[in-house]
Amino acid sequence: MTAVRGETRARLLDTALGLFTVHGVEGTSLQMIADALGVTKAAVYYHFRTKDEITEAVVEPALDELVAILDRAATMPRPGPRADYLIGEFVDLVVRNRVLVAVLCSDPGVNRAVDRILHGEQNVMTRLPAMLAGPDADEGTEVAAHVALAGVAMAGGSPALTGMDDETLRRHLVDAMRRQLGRPRRRDTP
Repeated sequence: MTAVRGETRARLLDTALGLFTVHGVEGTSLQMIADALGVTKAAVYYHFRTKDEITEAVVEPALDELVAILDRAATMPRPGPRADYLIGEFVDLVVRNRVLVAVLCSDPGVNRAVDRILHGEQNVMTRLPAMLAGPDADEGTEVAAHVALAGVAMAGGSPALTGMDDETLRRHLVDAMRRQLGRPRRRDTP
């Protein structure tokens, strides 16, 4: 029974994300999600009380992964390897979650719904650019870190790049992010 409930919940979240990409969070109703799943609205309420809860649940796995990346990076004593690790892992996360990133970048309703997660205890919106810029960063480096992160997210979720395969997109995003941060590719890096 638990496995079926988990499968239903996963289908519900996949369906919600698909509808969010077409209609936005604001334009997607619980009834639309229920209709797309072929269930009653009450069945949706069985899993989630509000659309904000659904939105948080859609975003939460990627944010949990980002927190894990930050936690791992925090154990790295040297800023250079830490930045290299963050660049690669952040780009990988964006590429794996292209559809979600597109919604996050284009729909203010998502940001409002997940504000508690983004700015809560883990505070990924502060930790990530600070760790990327390094402890002794000047204002220019801090701005470059924010620009690099936002640029990778926007490009990774861009509808204009949906035809690009993941590995090609990843390679270009890593290169662009490294250039933005003044970290040219090392010769021994693939």
